[in-house]
Amino acid sequence: MRMLLKAFVVDDEPLARDELAYLLKRSKQIEIVGESDCVESALEKISNLDLDVIFLDIQLADESGIEIAAHINRLDHPPFIVFATAFDEYALQAFELNAVDYILKPFEEKRVLQTIEKLYKLIENHKQAIPLLNQRHKFGNERPEKLAITIDEKIVIVNISDIHYIGTNEGKTVIAIENTKYSVSDSLVTFERKLQHSSIIRVHRAYLVNVDAIVEIEPWFNSTYNLIMKDGEKVPVSRTYTKELKQLLGF
Repeated sequence: MRMLLKAFVVDDEPLARDELAYLLKRSKQIEIVGESDCVESALEKISNLDLDVIFLDIQLADESGIEIAAHINRLDHPPFIVFATAFDEYALQAFELNAVDYILKPFEEKRVLQTIEKLYKLIENHKQAIPLLNQRHKFGNERPEKLAITIDEKIVIVNISDIHYIGTNEGKTVIAIENTKYSVSDSLVTFERKLQHSSIIRVHRAYLVNVDAIVEIEPWFNSTYNLIMKDGEKVPVSRTYTKELKQLLGF
């Protein structure tokens, strides 16, 4: 039997919040452990809860749910983010903040159930990735030099040294290589396994980075960091992975 996912709902419209909570509870797979109607209240409550997912509206009166999402990404063990909103024009920005899904009002039960299934799959993949955190990354004769990736039924061979980072976006895995970004269907965990003896390491639930492509380390808050990559992109480091990164780079 599946465990219940612990969820928090943020929406300033009571009717919409109640409707979403009702559909989530009706699935018998979600436990609503908290609700909020504003940024300040949500941040205060979220910091004291062990959550699997946050369902977050983007427009909160005169505030923005984007602020909450940015804060969540800096937590030690960030929950997954699902944007639940009436505005589809914010979808791109939402996925840039590592949202795993984007559901529109008025909510449809079938669509909500699809999101729940997606969450279970992501959580299972994340569990499989945790043991890899404790493995030592070897830089020696075992270090692979090439990576084969499947793109539109073609197999492209890339130099691992050219990879800047690998992350998730809109349910796809994105491989950033020099001035090119490839979108592939293989999971982040799959690439982590393939590259466990390379210079590619995990630094966040949603990111792997090439340590050779890091040009600057920017301290953030709560013992987290941003990595500035060769292409100028910023990649977040969560507290879970900070110790290993410090040991590897000696800072």
